[in-house]
Amino acid sequence: MPLTLAAPVHSELIIKKSRFIGCVQPMADRAGAQKVVAALWAQHPGARHVCWALLAGGQSAAVDDGEPSGTAGRPMLDVLRHQDLEGVLATVVRYFGGVKLGAGGLVRAYTDAVAQALLGATKVPIVRLTTLHCAIPYALEGLLRRELDAAGAQGLEVAHGAEVELCFSLAEDAAAALVARLNEAGQGRVRWRADVGHSLP
Repeated sequence: MPLTLAAPVHSELIIKKSRFIGCVQPMADRAGAQKVVAALWAQHPGARHVCWALLAGGQSAAVDDGEPSGTAGRPMLDVLRHQDLEGVLATVVRYFGGVKLGAGGLVRAYTDAVAQALLGATKVPIVRLTTLHCAIPYALEGLLRRELDAAGAQGLEVAHGAEVELCFSLAEDAAAALVARLNEAGQGRVRWRADVGHSLP
């Protein structure tokens, strides 16, 4: 099961007078990552590089930001991949100390900055949610609400008309069992409409 991070975590390394400020944090997409990088430039106007790697499905990225090709973004991305992470942004701000590190030294520095931050990170499983809609007779509302509470369903929307209509989200892997239980308890009086599933950490 892929994991994401509960909150941002920072690290800082000094290597041959260069300062590497690392951060790993949850991030859903490239647009959000680019906002974080722009904010880092604003916070660190004297930095030489702000390199970053994003692992977020089809929006993944590895950016060297002026460092020699393949010495920053790609190694940072590899660290995220090795830890089975998803929806995570790694950034490293570098202040140049006047001593060149060479390609191997840069790869180690950027890898270590991300790995050090991940040591302090809390990893949480990504739970894929599905949204369900159903309509039931009023007599079944109490039973349905008890079942939804027991299944940990979220975001309950209720409309009272000729029938009671409910919309809620729950973990994909729990949905089939809940639908089966309610169909049996409702003896065919529960009507379902499934929406597109989505994922949330």
